Amino acid sequence: MSAAIPPVLLPYQQRWIGDKRPLKIAEKSRRTGLTWAEAADDVLYAASARDAGGQNVYYIAYNQDMTIEYIQACAMWARAFDYAASEIEEGIWDDEADRDRAIKTYTIRFPSGFRIVALSSRPTNLRGKQGVVVIDEAAFHEQLDKLLKAALALLIWGGAVRIISTHNGAENPFNELINDARAGRLGAEASVHRIEFRPAVAEGLYRRVCARTGRAWSLEAEAAWIESIYQIYRANAAEELDVIPSSGEGAFLSSVLIESRMVPAPVLRWSCTNDFATLPDWHRYKDCQDWIDAYLHPQIVLLNPLLQHYYGLDFGRKIDLSVIAPIALETNLVRRVPFMIELRNIPFKQQQQILYYLVDRLPNFARGAHDARGNGQQLAEEAWQRYGAQRIEPVMLTEEWYRNQMPPLKAAFEDAMLLLPRDADVRDDLRALRLVRGVARIPENYQGKGSDGKPRHADAAIALTLGYYASQQSPPAFDQIQTTGERYLGVGAFAAARSAAIPYRDVGWGTVGGSGLTRGF
Repeated sequence: MSAAIPPVLLPYQQRWIGDKRPLKIAEKSRRTGLTWAEAADDVLYAASARDAGGQNVYYIAYNQDMTIEYIQACAMWARAFDYAASEIEEGIWDDEADRDRAIKTYTIRFPSGFRIVALSSRPTNLRGKQGVVVIDEAAFHEQLDKLLKAALALLIWGGAVRIISTHNGAENPFNELINDARAGRLGAEASVHRIEFRPAVAEGLYRRVCARTGRAWSLEAEAAWIESIYQIYRANAAEELDVIPSSGEGAFLSSVLIESRMVPAPVLRWSCTNDFATLPDWHRYKDCQDWIDAYLHPQIVLLNPLLQHYYGLDFGRKIDLSVIAPIALETNLVRRVPFMIELRNIPFKQQQQILYYLVDRLPNFARGAHDARGNGQQLAEEAWQRYGAQRIEPVMLTEEWYRNQMPPLKAAFEDAMLLLPRDADVRDDLRALRLVRGVARIPENYQGKGSDGKPRHADAAIALTLGYYASQQSPPAFDQIQTTGERYLGVGAFAAARSAAIPYRDVGWGTVGGSGLTRGF
């Protein structure tokens, strides 16, 4: 019995052509066959009738060899699809002679009336045209900015733009376009596909090479082949294979940019000695409540009761700080951090006590995001259980998470959509963000010092990133459900009553149980 015939397209190629959004961007490794897969999709577009979504396709490369290779791939797919279609219904061409005559070096004409046309990279070539534009190895086009401007205009009347490239430096317009897409500046109809060499091999790239060249596949041969490819590229492997733009090792946010988004707002700090953790529960609870009453509660009563509120929490216990960053979503969509909380060497129970007191009283609390690594997993899980999975997201801070979430954070700074407390330590924490392997994050070996001389690990930067991330997620949607139990009424109209220690309570609702009698503990 013969082995099953594998799919023609590898999984990452299938994901690419299966994505039908108008604007698609692919940052890719060398020689992963994405242009070949794109050619298949382009033939289907050009061969289809207008009422089936058919359009002209315009392919733009930066040299003639690439253009010829693409047109040859389209010709191969056109012949293959015509053969497959002829067994079901009338073929795309009437006869083989017409089919071969329609395939030109730089143009393929289809009976649908549409064409695949290879153009030079001069931006004016796209003037007055409509259809699908494919810009191949975009990072290497000399006038990419102008070319993109001309190509994106085709989206107005239902066209599509496909931008494919390896990287050519962190400051290249191609990389800037990717960052804009990840930051949401290009809208929901734009997508980014990342195709690295090793994951492509894991999805069958080397097996396909073996099938094409007649080699026998084995795991050992695959590993040796990967090693040989990396040896060929050597110092350029990060950019050419791992999809990391070069010259990208530096500060992610400048001091000038950070300080321009800072406004007068407090950072509430509490630090304890090691002996504090050995005190009886009631003693620790009372001391913590005294701090809450003196510092946190006066800030909570100032929050706008009409706005939605979010928060991010980066957890630390002995060495690192725990930082909580509440965020108010203002009516103009600016995210404002009304205050921040920094806790140093605070026991788990008291961190929970402070968090619950805060979140129980955040007006229109929508979502919170927790650093769920290490010890932070405990508090993240407890908050998740208390406020519900619709509101609390435990986050594992992986490289992929940083890659997707740091561009929106930077865009918020650049567009003046995020305001935070004016504080030197907060600024320095944000300055610690570095581009590591092309991804903005805190370097693993980073150790800073605060204005008090004590160690910091850029904890405020992570809390702010988590808070901003939470504020971008959709607020929970559920029907109001009456539950038993008591809880304090929301802050705002009742702020004066609570400051006077009058224990107004109401029946709990939604996913929040009543816990007013313990004041959040």
